[in-house]
Amino acid sequence: MDRQPGWDEADSRDFIDLGRFFVPEREEQIAAVLGLIPDPGDGLLVDLCCGEGLLSRALLERFPRARVLAFDLSPTMLAQARATCAVISGGAGRFDTRPFDLADRSWRFRDQFPAPVHAFVSSLAIHHLDGEGKRQLYRDLAAALAPGGALVIADLVQPATPPSQALAAKAWDDAVRRRSLELAGGLGPYEKFLDMRWNLWAETEPDPIDHPSTLLDQLRWLEEAGLNGVDVAWLKAGHAVFGGIR
Repeated sequence: MDRQPGWDEADSRDFIDLGRFFVPEREEQIAAVLGLIPDPGDGLLVDLCCGEGLLSRALLERFPRARVLAFDLSPTMLAQARATCAVISGGAGRFDTRPFDLADRSWRFRDQFPAPVHAFVSSLAIHHLDGEGKRQLYRDLAAALAPGGALVIADLVQPATPPSQALAAKAWDDAVRRRSLELAGGLGPYEKFLDMRWNLWAETEPDPIDHPSTLLDQLRWLEEAGLNGVDVAWLKAGHAVFGGIR
């Protein structure tokens, strides 16, 4: 089945069902994001495009006094995120959700948040913005952060050369095949991954909603936005975890 030129609620349900197979080393990515966030105490953490809420839940677990505000465009994802985070002891009073459009700038300003933001995090979403959209987003988020706060991103990053893209495509296929065998005991999820043409690096005609940028460009944009200590914490199969501190 071909991927459609947009994201709808059926895509959200597919990702809830299959994301644990399709995301390379998902647990490592989440751990890397958490490792880049200074302890916020009882401060506010904002999860942009929270999906099913796995990263939000990890934030609540890692920082037991912090509050998490999760944004997503999809009602299906927001409902699942609330269910995912409801299992955390004491999480109900520390977790809230809000619908939004990542590309819209109106939500990005300090006065739009209920408290100073100690970290913005995002997983597998920012690649839907084009290069200038990412650059503006990083400027806006850096300006909205509290001093000492972090911006941490886990996302697809465009390989810079055809050979590196071929390596990323193979590594992604291999990772999903391995996770399929380990988590499902068979190749069913891996075969769906291939049928759905989910591996962006293997496609000659990528989905028009995908606009990945190189890692080098994004690190430069984070520095231009005024962040310090900009660095990469994790990289595999054309996926990376990177960020900086205000």
